Amino acid sequence: MSFQLIAFYCIAAVVVGAALAVVTARNPVHAVLFLVLTFFSSACIWLLAEAEFLAIALILVYVGAVMVLFLFVVMMLDIKLAPLREGFARYLPVAIVVALIMAAEMLALVGVRSLDKTMPAADPAVAAGKSNIEWLGQAMFTDYLYPFEIAAVILTVAIIAAITLTLRRRAGTKHQVIERQVAVRREDRVRLVKMAAETRENAE
Repeated sequence: MSFQLIAFYCIAAVVVGAALAVVTARNPVHAVLFLVLTFFSSACIWLLAEAEFLAIALILVYVGAVMVLFLFVVMMLDIKLAPLREGFARYLPVAIVVALIMAAEMLALVGVRSLDKTMPAADPAVAAGKSNIEWLGQAMFTDYLYPFEIAAVILTVAIIAAITLTLRRRAGTKHQVIERQVAVRREDRVRLVKMAAETRENAE
């Protein structure tokens, strides 16, 4: 048994254990931390499969951004655990049935795929003698440059549309007026008052 296979089994066991801890942890903060461990261990499996780009993207996007945001929101909110667990036992049988149906469909798809006798194509990155990230970057910015730019434009338009839809003027709220802030004068903010000096005698 090779070292790579032993590492795969160990990391896969950590992934399964951390994923079970996510759904069984009573503290939501602990659940988020276990989910971070699950994502990080999954990235290690991607590294073993020589998919460096997916591993780096999983760590940077999910562990470094999304999960930190989840942890911040969970720690800021006052979550009551008792109401969240009230209907768990009632919906457990339906959840088990749905899970069994999904597992049967996945096994059926795996059986259909196993009937295909065609040999899988060779890894293009290995065939080109390059790393996964180098080959993916070259393919993205040469062969698929226009789709990449179109996707970037669509995401930018979506962000602008979301900000425009949520930006509403409500009565009773204060908003910044940049023109008035720039055009402010000293006389509008500060007033110098001259007063005669007075001396007070110490009370005996």
